[in-house]
Amino acid sequence: MKAKFFGGAGTVTGSKTIIESNGVQILIDCGQFQGIKPLRELNWEPLPVLPSSIDYVLLTHGHLDHCGWLPRLVNQGFSGKIFCTSPTKDIAKLILLDSAKIQEEEANRANEGNYSKHQIAEPLYTVAQAEAVFSHFRVVEENEVVALDAEISAVFTNAGHILGACTLTLNLESKTLVFSGDLGRDNDVLMYPPTKPKKADYVFIESTYGNRIHPKEEVKLLLETYVNNAYSRGGTIIIPSFAVERAQTLMYMLWQLKEEGRIPNIPYIIDTPMGISVLEIFRNNKKWHKISVSECEKMCAMFDMVSNYQETINFIYNKNPKVVIAASGMINGGRVLSYLERYISLPETTIIIVGYQAEGTRGRKLLEGAKDLKIRGKYYDVKANVVEIEGLSAHGDQNDLLNWLSEIENKPKKVFLVHGENAPADELRIKINERYGWDCTIPLMGQEFEL
Repeated sequence: MKAKFFGGAGTVTGSKTIIESNGVQILIDCGQFQGIKPLRELNWEPLPVLPSSIDYVLLTHGHLDHCGWLPRLVNQGFSGKIFCTSPTKDIAKLILLDSAKIQEEEANRANEGNYSKHQIAEPLYTVAQAEAVFSHFRVVEENEVVALDAEISAVFTNAGHILGACTLTLNLESKTLVFSGDLGRDNDVLMYPPTKPKKADYVFIESTYGNRIHPKEEVKLLLETYVNNAYSRGGTIIIPSFAVERAQTLMYMLWQLKEEGRIPNIPYIIDTPMGISVLEIFRNNKKWHKISVSECEKMCAMFDMVSNYQETINFIYNKNPKVVIAASGMINGGRVLSYLERYISLPETTIIIVGYQAEGTRGRKLLEGAKDLKIRGKYYDVKANVVEIEGLSAHGDQNDLLNWLSEIENKPKKVFLVHGENAPADELRIKINERYGWDCTIPLMGQEFEL
């Protein structure tokens, strides 16, 4: 049995791990690379194994860095089944279609504006190629034992990260392999805490925040302060947000603040069509989150739900103070770019960063104090007030990750630290070894291990 790491190794994006056993190849996640250009360029490279040779894909959750390369995989010959939970299937569909649409729009814009380095800019994949993935999805229930092969089974258990997110347990060759996927927090606003594994011969654990402890900050108080400060200056508040889970958490907290009379009566805008669609998935999957149906309805009533781009333009050119939640969360694309083109150079504007910002993304550059930002081929001076709320992360911190391992009854043969940049992964490796005495390895991209 072998484990091969083709993504999510030394980086937080592009998650792809292949387990090969007795001629069967199982791909755990199939993510798109994001961030710095050398990583993004990997999306155009062929997979080191033939997609047609992969028998199954097991999807931990529907974020782009875990499912965003599926259209390329299918287009290049994969014909097997993609197993995931029902919310993950629904979210992955939304995210793949949105990604494909953005890819097509960016390619068209680059060709029209003649700012691509290529003679003809092409999308990584098209909407039609994204849609071709959907027939491969197979829905599984939480805790259901899924027989992939006569001697291979998989179980999906709650990971607490976003709706439908799961840890995967693979049983094969008399061994138990546990893949954390992205782990949520033990005390998340919307999600239930992750289920802890009891047994594992090999553990594949994410390490996004392996060297960080989330600050014990009053998130609602910070949100209240930033909104009121910007309002007092006559400015607009822009919150780049992931459309899944983060946008809904922000909506929930802003609704609570408004109900408590702690923030002003100004327009509150959710300008992410995908984020609006996710609200319906929330309504249909009550068992996966803490928010009640009545709370969801009241929360939604407070917001202007922007569905078409003309509405976006109208809000952009409305000079009055407002709060805008818009995708994408790392400012890689999406409608938030249109707002930033208008508002990033205004000193009365406040930009609130509320999630992990991968290396090379516009969000990371803003946090690092960039004086200008390139958007759609043009540079804009950054004069807006850029602030961060760390306590909204949907990823567990170092304590959460260590705690998730605490109920494993046996000593694993090896722990692989994946989905993290090198420094966080290495510090988590040291902490796991100190606390549990387990053998830990940080795999390199393209590395292969015999299990």
